[in-house]
Amino acid sequence: MAASFVIIFTCCGLNFAWGVYQALYESLARKPGTPFTGASPAEIDLIGTISVSLMTIGGPFAVAWAKRFSPRMVSFAGGFVFGLSLILASFGTALWHFELTQGLLNGIGTCLCYMIPVTIAPTWFTHNRGLAMGIILSGTGVGGLVWAPALNACVNALGFRNTLRLTGGLSFALVAIASGAMAWEPASQRRIAIENASRTSRADGILKVPLVDWRVARTRRFMAQALGAIFQAAAYYTPVFFYASYAQSLGYSNTASSNFIALSNACNAVGKIVIGHVADRLGRLNALLLTTCLSAIATVAFWLPSTLTGQTTQSQGLFITFTILYGTFASAYVSLFPTSLVELFGVQNFASVNGVLYMVRGMATMVGTPVGGVLVRSAANALTPKAYENMSVLVSALLFAATAAIVWVRLEAMIGPDGHLLWKWRQ
Repeated sequence: MAASFVIIFTCCGLNFAWGVYQALYESLARKPGTPFTGASPAEIDLIGTISVSLMTIGGPFAVAWAKRFSPRMVSFAGGFVFGLSLILASFGTALWHFELTQGLLNGIGTCLCYMIPVTIAPTWFTHNRGLAMGIILSGTGVGGLVWAPALNACVNALGFRNTLRLTGGLSFALVAIASGAMAWEPASQRRIAIENASRTSRADGILKVPLVDWRVARTRRFMAQALGAIFQAAAYYTPVFFYASYAQSLGYSNTASSNFIALSNACNAVGKIVIGHVADRLGRLNALLLTTCLSAIATVAFWLPSTLTGQTTQSQGLFITFTILYGTFASAYVSLFPTSLVELFGVQNFASVNGVLYMVRGMATMVGTPVGGVLVRSAANALTPKAYENMSVLVSALLFAATAAIVWVRLEAMIGPDGHLLWKWRQ
């Protein structure tokens, strides 16, 4: 659990601090002679979107390679690619250089690191699975809390290029050390050994990646869970990526705006642990439904109104409230998602279902977050809060749609083997 936390803290934490780079690159886009000169917010956002999308799109491959080789080898390779991507990005001279390195290559490295803990860790726990995954995935929030102000300070002191080089070397060292503890749970290891023994060629399990069992994929509960994953993922990262730039539109300085990322990630960390612990007692699907609904309400009740009132104390207060609530409740979906899959599909199907549904989430992120960025309209050289109105409406609608899909999941989980509806409150 500690090793998994370190991996998530490093890779996902840096991804969740992307807002620092988003705001920095947007400011450089308004200056001549930079790699980002003339780039729109959507074009810059594409760097972070590619990275966070590939983090899960390659899920089936990462899981299959962990079975074919070993989890620690895959995780170590991911750490190497992740660190290398940041170092190479530091030499970029054009926007597409950053999309290729800090986007594409970084996303591949993140995927190889991230998919190992979220696939392996849930099988090691039973009664306290929600709490364990909450602690592990709180690494995202703790990482963002630490990395966001650290990146901002390093950029101010060293410049963004040296900051990329420093974080590249440090992230590889942290992941390399933590990867040594990555291993399958004994029962899973025995099943995987039997599976590997039945392979017909050396390429099987490397290029030919087994997808989810069709008998599982055709069930209504799988379709409902996939639908919820699509809607939630399409919405989730949009506010996270634009926290800093939106805060600047409210009148905050560069330093103060990066603190919104830190605040969100602090709530992210606490929320995952507390809600994960509560979910073990009240039911993980119940908690998944409640937190998704609350994140949708927070968006429409606080972020949307803040875009309509201009640079006022009221709009700043609304956005601070939104940052706290969204960081607490929206992030809980990420830790509750894998635990719910174990309950819905069983341990024997978990690895394949987890890989495929994470791939679906990545594809949804690839669509949802860029669309949100396109909805931001630039006014002369400065953005106003009003420019983010359509983005907040989109995020609200997607989260309410995700809530409806999870209601469907919850109902499907109550259907017994004989097809009758059985009321199971604690699930």
